[in-house]
Amino acid sequence: MPYPAFDRSQLLIKPLSERIHDLDLSVMLPLNAPKPQYWHDALPSIARAVRDAREKGRAVILSMGAHVIRAGVSRYIIDLMERGLITHIAMNGAGPIHDYELALIGQTTESVERYISTGEFGLWRETGRMNDIIKEGSQKGLGLGEALGQAILAGDFPHKEISVLAAGVRLNVPVTVHVGIGYDIIHEHPNCDGAALGAASYQDFLVMAQSVSLLEGGVFLNFGSAVMGPEVYLKALSMARNVAHQKGEEIRRFTTAVFDLLPLSGDLHSEAPRTDPRYYYRPWKTILVRTVKDGGTSFYLQGPHRETFPALYHAVVGE
Repeated sequence: MPYPAFDRSQLLIKPLSERIHDLDLSVMLPLNAPKPQYWHDALPSIARAVRDAREKGRAVILSMGAHVIRAGVSRYIIDLMERGLITHIAMNGAGPIHDYELALIGQTTESVERYISTGEFGLWRETGRMNDIIKEGSQKGLGLGEALGQAILAGDFPHKEISVLAAGVRLNVPVTVHVGIGYDIIHEHPNCDGAALGAASYQDFLVMAQSVSLLEGGVFLNFGSAVMGPEVYLKALSMARNVAHQKGEEIRRFTTAVFDLLPLSGDLHSEAPRTDPRYYYRPWKTILVRTVKDGGTSFYLQGPHRETFPALYHAVVGE
């Protein structure tokens, strides 16, 4: 007999109108905002690599954590997509939730401290509808990101112009979502279908692997994702290299850059020793060292995403 399982029908789901939101549209930076003071000597090299990659028709992949959306830089991301300078975006499961809520009500983000004590955290009706969209999309063979993007683009979302998911569908730029079951608030809801969620996210993983197969001469950017970004990229790269080797081709000359909050020092082109806790920081050993050791170039830039992403944007577009 299976172990006892939680009965989700007992849950009380409340409307978003009753939630206190920590962020609203005022966090979204306009494209004409003053240029950030942030500077790093690697920015010109990364920007040149992005431009060169697109001139040669190679991939420029942006992998990012959810707090990049919360940092208010969506307009910069969308503008780079519109300019054809980003060819793929990979998100973790929380990223689409913020993107969806901002497009729907112009607000997002709840306080865990405020709502976990009463058991209300994450249990909001309108956000839970994402599960229905994902299930319907998976039945059509769509990835999770494409299903949500289509729904936002075609639906009654007053602020869809700042949705990265909707922009992906509009511009035919894959926005993939790589979830871990139980990580995200929509997994709490009675209408969450684990099979549909897995099928949709696995389709996105295969789309990601296809994009990584075009990474020779390209660029992989990882913003604020310490686990999803490096781990999904690593497996996709192994798959892509497996096929490339069978064809007598290579995927080894490309540029990677990690933008994150953690201060790192020392030789970042060599792994930290196993005795150093930083050895387990995946962006370092996976993105900066192991996957580029055969001919690639890597960079690490530390700073808040609200400054580092606009700084990269201006370096790339030259404005």
